Amino acid sequence: MRVLVVEDYEVLARAIGTGLRREGMAVDVVLDGHDALEHLAATRYDVVILDRDLPGVHGDEVCRSITAEGAGSRVLMLTASSSVKDRVEGLGLGADDYLPKPFDFSELVARVRALGRRSTPAAPPTLAYADLTLEPGRRVAFRAGRRLELSPKEFALLEHLLGARGQVVSAEELLERVWDEAADPFTTAVKTTIRRLRAKLGDPPVIHTVREGGYRIGEP
Repeated sequence: MRVLVVEDYEVLARAIGTGLRREGMAVDVVLDGHDALEHLAATRYDVVILDRDLPGVHGDEVCRSITAEGAGSRVLMLTASSSVKDRVEGLGLGADDYLPKPFDFSELVARVRALGRRSTPAAPPTLAYADLTLEPGRRVAFRAGRRLELSPKEFALLEHLLGARGQVVSAEELLERVWDEAADPFTTAVKTTIRRLRAKLGDPPVIHTVREGGYRIGEP
């Protein structure tokens, strides 16, 4: 899942970004409305965590722009005000959810995951291939009944490959959807994570490399 955090209080913004990355999400962080619009023009985000009171371009205008573009990004609006009037106004601007500050981080994660599921075509509660199963909602994966101990990045990578339903997924797409803009496009992060994931999945292998194409779960 690719997430954009738009929050002008840098300490909070970086903390949200770090926390969501630990949950396996690809997160970009910006501190003002102008930068947010530039990122939104260049990248497709599943969820935008948007502070309402932003410098430069106000959060309300950023929200209207997201809605007008129809890119499918879901908006979780943050604000220091918890009044019903403000919540109604935020939702009226096109926000999909509204969370007042201060908030519990576990609730933020749950809301982001829920919005992420709404930003993509409905997926079954369990993704599976042969004896490999993954449950996105519970954040668990099994091979032949054995629970797999996966890092957040390994889980996100496996989820993306299983969600492709046998289609080839390029390394570039994996880098964009599982990592974020901080990732070096020439990095070996995808290959390294694929190698670790294959070792944990064991035999027979289920992740196959497609020459000059990428990776797929299962044979053609």
